Amino acid sequence: MVKNYKEVLYDNETLYSKNLILRKFKKNDVNDVYEYGSDEETLKYLVWDGLKTVDDAKTAIIDFYWSRQGIFAIELKDKNKCIGCIDLRLVPEHEKAGFGYALNRQYWGKGYMTEALSTLLKLCFEKLDLNRVESTHYIGNEGSGKVMIKCGMELEGVGKQEVKIKGIYHDVVHYGITKKLWLANHSK
Repeated sequence: MVKNYKEVLYDNETLYSKNLILRKFKKNDVNDVYEYGSDEETLKYLVWDGLKTVDDAKTAIIDFYWSRQGIFAIELKDKNKCIGCIDLRLVPEHEKAGFGYALNRQYWGKGYMTEALSTLLKLCFEKLDLNRVESTHYIGNEGSGKVMIKCGMELEGVGKQEVKIKGIYHDVVHYGITKKLWLANHSK
């Protein structure tokens, strides 16, 4: 068991994969954050109401993205562009974590979110030594579920009308993966 998750996150605040860099947000990401953070289609299934101005994006970077460890900008290496975010939500007392993500709609369907989540899961199981990682998506946002499945997560159930987002009740699809399953998938 990892004794100090904060130290591990500090030591791993930048992660690299084939096409992406997961890193801390920078102030000069402001226009990229505004681009995906103001798009209604990108935000359709998020609790977040989105950004109205570029100044709102700057405030989001300073007040939210910098507010805690485990929130990563997703940078597309070949363009030096922030195309989204992925955040890790640790629950140390249970040696598990959840996550959430958002991706600029222009980059959907290209495998980038699967690559980002795979990179995050590797951190979770190899460095943080977590036992479990879990997340959800809402019915209607099956693309998000496909990302989780591609990363080896298993469907665990559906909560009927579990949450109310923007005045609409949503069924919530639950996925999870244990360290044992992740290791079995990655020992091949």
